[in-house]
Amino acid sequence: MVKDLGVMWVVSRHVFGESDELIGQKVAHALAERLGVIACIGEKLDEREAGIIEKVVFEQTKVITDNVKDWSKVILAYDPVWATGTGKTATPQQVQEVHKKLRGWLKSNISDAVAQSTGIIYGGSVTRATCKELASQPDVGAFLMGGVSLKPKFVDIINAEQ
Repeated sequence: MVKDLGVMWVVSRHVFGESDELIGQKVAHALAERLGVIACIGEKLDEREAGIIEKVVFEQTKVITDNVKDWSKVILAYDPVWATGTGKTATPQQVQEVHKKLRGWLKSNISDAVAQSTGIIYGGSVTRATCKELASQPDVGAFLMGGVSLKPKFVDIINAEQ
């Protein structure tokens, strides 16, 4: 249906309480339909506080990667659940740490080529005040914008690099 509308990419999210397995199935279905997938991964606040960020994010990534043959059609979005729509933002250092570890996981579990070529973006409540420093991190490729993209102040984020 979405392909009939000219849609080429879909976002597969985890913030709706869907299981990792369901997300994996959705990714597989979208890729089978030749759609690109922005696959969101990220921990809840209690998981961050328990220090199990890597465990959670790597498990979510594994379910996604099990369904990928063409990596040019996949972007990973680190989108911590605790920062989605809350106005809370992970520090640039926290984001960089997760992105770097994700690249390392891809290298160890898929290939160096996939680790280097796969886009990893950040989606946790980016603001004009935080976007410049977040974008300066070496492993942060871009942003997945949510509700702020519907507001006039979104232009400030777009122009922040200029």
